[in-house]
Amino acid sequence: MRNLEIVIIGGGLAGLTAGIHLSKKGISVTIIEKNDFPKHKVCGEYVSNEVLSYFDYLDIQLSDLKPTTITKLLFSTTDGTSINTKLPLGGFGISRYELDFYLYKKAIANGCKIIIEEVEEVTFNNEKFAITTSQGTILNSDFVIGAFGKRSTIDIKLNRNFIKQKSPWLAVKGHYSGEFPSDLVGLYNFKGGYCGVSKVEKNIINICYLAEYKEFKKYKNINDFQNLVVKKNPHLNKIFENSKLLFEKPLTISQISFEEKLAVENHILMIGDTAGLIHPLCGNGMAMAIHSAKLVSEVLIDFSNNELKTRTELEKKYNKVWNFNFKKRLKTGRLLANIILKPKLSVALMRIIILFPFLLKTIIKKTHGKPF
Repeated sequence: MRNLEIVIIGGGLAGLTAGIHLSKKGISVTIIEKNDFPKHKVCGEYVSNEVLSYFDYLDIQLSDLKPTTITKLLFSTTDGTSINTKLPLGGFGISRYELDFYLYKKAIANGCKIIIEEVEEVTFNNEKFAITTSQGTILNSDFVIGAFGKRSTIDIKLNRNFIKQKSPWLAVKGHYSGEFPSDLVGLYNFKGGYCGVSKVEKNIINICYLAEYKEFKKYKNINDFQNLVVKKNPHLNKIFENSKLLFEKPLTISQISFEEKLAVENHILMIGDTAGLIHPLCGNGMAMAIHSAKLVSEVLIDFSNNELKTRTELEKKYNKVWNFNFKKRLKTGRLLANIILKPKLSVALMRIIILFPFLLKTIIKKTHGKPF
């Protein structure tokens, strides 16, 4: 068995899960995260139940966090026309604040070393990585896992293709108190975007929406945009009018790219949003991040056990399993977004789904995986 040193850049959902998996197998793991824990993040905070058996394997006790149980989906066009369906697998609602903090403590208990610093440079020479932080810390490792999120200064330094063009998307998220069914995830279309609503732990409503920047910039601030655009959907108007923001102000993130990314770049193994970001309307981003952590951990464990002989063989295997599990889902997500964000096409799709309700479940299955 080879003794490996692994550095994971990014202590979010994917990075922490990979750290837990690898350390469970006795592999030395250091996770570098730029932010302290716990921390709120812009996220839909709905997780498909496809992850449950894997979490059991990692001894992650979700029941300790008291997530909501979600079994239904409501989809609405801009004018409020809606359709309901049962989710084939179902899922649960949990905030990133609670889940990431739980995983952080689990990773430490497993023996992972966690450094709260920002990575400034990653170089690869003679089969070894050197990772330098802004505080001057230098780490050496055999492999680096990239889990640094949707968009990072590391992407710029790696000159990744998607980073060369501006993305037209921004996202806004807030936690609210109010009334909303605990077993429902709602997806509501509005001009230039769509909004997901569901409950997380402690009876909190998570409202997170994605908007085209060209529409958003027409307004002075988030409140104006919500009042004059988002609330044009009557369902969203009712939700916002009967809810109270629990944050001092909503969280925002801009320059969100849904362009294709490579799963391996400069020999860094990318996972989660760093490897590919599915449109939030598909409701599967968190499960995909967790699944990608499993995939990268398994190929590294195979390498450690000499089942994969070379770095080239390992990278080829990881590319293969990543594409097999996610490439079609990401493509379907981009196609759905292009349809839903065009009002006429969105209405036409809704009419077809009303006539043939089974199509909605088919679409859900196309963007979700099986239990793993």
